[in-house]
Amino acid sequence: MNEDQRLDVHNSDVPIVCQSCEARHRGVCGALTPTQLQELSKHTSKHVFRSAEEILGADEEIHNYHNILSGVVKLTKLMADGRQQIVGLQFAPDFLGRPFRRQSNVSAEAATEVRVCSFTRATLDKLIDHSPSIEHHLHEQALKELDEAREWMLTLGRKSASEKVASFLYMIATNINPETETGNGSTSFDLPLKRADIADFLGLTIETVSRQITKLRKAEIIEVRDNRSVTIPNLKRLREVCEEEH
Repeated sequence: MNEDQRLDVHNSDVPIVCQSCEARHRGVCGALTPTQLQELSKHTSKHVFRSAEEILGADEEIHNYHNILSGVVKLTKLMADGRQQIVGLQFAPDFLGRPFRRQSNVSAEAATEVRVCSFTRATLDKLIDHSPSIEHHLHEQALKELDEAREWMLTLGRKSASEKVASFLYMIATNINPETETGNGSTSFDLPLKRADIADFLGLTIETVSRQITKLRKAEIIEVRDNRSVTIPNLKRLREVCEEEH
């Protein structure tokens, strides 16, 4: 089977439940043939996690993996003294879990309502054994996450408070609405984190985050309703604030 046949989501052999799935279009399942999708669909189950509900605990043995279908997942690490640090966010159609490891080193919590498609570790191991392409896809996602982590290290280490908040909003906008990533148009979304969590993620105080959001609003770079709903009239303007020269 050639690449075009593998990626044709309208192929009649692709399970109906997979045809409109984000993970099938852009996620790890895009590496599977229709036959492999049919086999995987026999062992999957759909779950919904409410906001603040734990999906995976730190140091917990991994029994299941998840394709994120919608919503935002917050990844955190807990320090010995009880302090918590948000170390990452995941969006649809990211793969949630750490292949090739038996334990998770982070806690995964639903930042919003999250829908996932779940399957067991044994199911994934079997697919990897029979499909080198899925292992390659998983490595690609791991490298993507590494690149994003390095970029975020730059944001946290070198950017000003206004640049950090703008970078955070830009990241949310382009991941929740990925079709806007290369455009300059408008987009709207609900903030997936509370102000306290945003401050934790950015290494700022809640007051600084609120001040910078107000600054962006007064400059008409963003619009904010009910402290949660954000509209960005022009993504290009927000992107420019992410890397202002001083």
